[in-house]
Amino acid sequence: MTKAELNDSAIGAPARLRFETVRSILEDSKGNYWFGSWNEGVCRFDGMRLTYFTVEDGLSDNQIRSIHEDRNGVVWFEGGFGISGFDGERIITPTSRNYTAKGDWQLGTEDLWFKEDGVVGATELEAQPGVYRYDGATFTYLAYPVPADRARVGAYATTGIAKGKGGRLWFATYTAVFGYDGESFTIIDDKSLGLNEGTGSLHVRCVLEDSKGNLWIGNNGIGVILHVGHAATQFTQEKGLGKLGPHGGRTMPQPGDVTDDSPSLHRVFSIGEDGTGNIWFGTVEHGAWRYDGRSLRNYRAEDGLTSKDIMCIYTDRRGDLWLAGNGVFKFNGTSFDRIH
Repeated sequence: MTKAELNDSAIGAPARLRFETVRSILEDSKGNYWFGSWNEGVCRFDGMRLTYFTVEDGLSDNQIRSIHEDRNGVVWFEGGFGISGFDGERIITPTSRNYTAKGDWQLGTEDLWFKEDGVVGATELEAQPGVYRYDGATFTYLAYPVPADRARVGAYATTGIAKGKGGRLWFATYTAVFGYDGESFTIIDDKSLGLNEGTGSLHVRCVLEDSKGNLWIGNNGIGVILHVGHAATQFTQEKGLGKLGPHGGRTMPQPGDVTDDSPSLHRVFSIGEDGTGNIWFGTVEHGAWRYDGRSLRNYRAEDGLTSKDIMCIYTDRRGDLWLAGNGVFKFNGTSFDRIH
């Protein structure tokens, strides 16, 4: 038993998560919940106690951006730098990596996908913007279809990965979203969307293909872009929830901008879908928004969601909705209960 387990199991009342900010959540096949922090490692909750792991235990990094479980029950952590895992007993580091097949793109139903190792962009070994595909045995680094003269440092750093219908994958980077269906790529960028300095440019932080096949792209600056088929709309701006400012992403105000301290939807860092098909947007500064296909509702402190910043939206195996930021919150159908 680790020191962390001893400390937490000795507390009579339910232990509180020590993390200042939670960035990722996973419920594994054994029913354990894993919480990844902004810069304090990862924690496992087995229903009774909290167990913490950091770089001192072998994690590649104390920032945990996403958490996945493979077919063998190994839980993998995508760090701000590098990848590490938990095999049921200890933290492990993947040793089998392939950098010689960067164009060998393919899809496997049980593949896991991870961002590049660099904190912002590819490392010297990776050389090109891209991602890792893990097939259960080897981590293979694959390069995005980006011309060499456009692959400036950090421009195509991976910020989110989402699986869509039929196994299609979407890779969010700061300046483009790449879709791969097993045969060809779809590239969504400023040019394809007709964006410029006046309208604001892509600064993508998250992506989601919902159960209807609609693609939602969350940006830090211009908010949400909705892609349906071949048509794209600036969802945030259409709803009158854009904002011009330090993170406005554009130089010209537009009709319907929020001009006071009212909640806006222009800095979107997480997107999720709940069990009934509602789309949720997590923002920086303005809590979360729920879209039911007709209207938007903002959830904030008065609804139990006391974190202004929502960095993670997660639906567990029972269909329960979890939001995380400065705390972990569970939706009870009308408001949020703080869990940790």
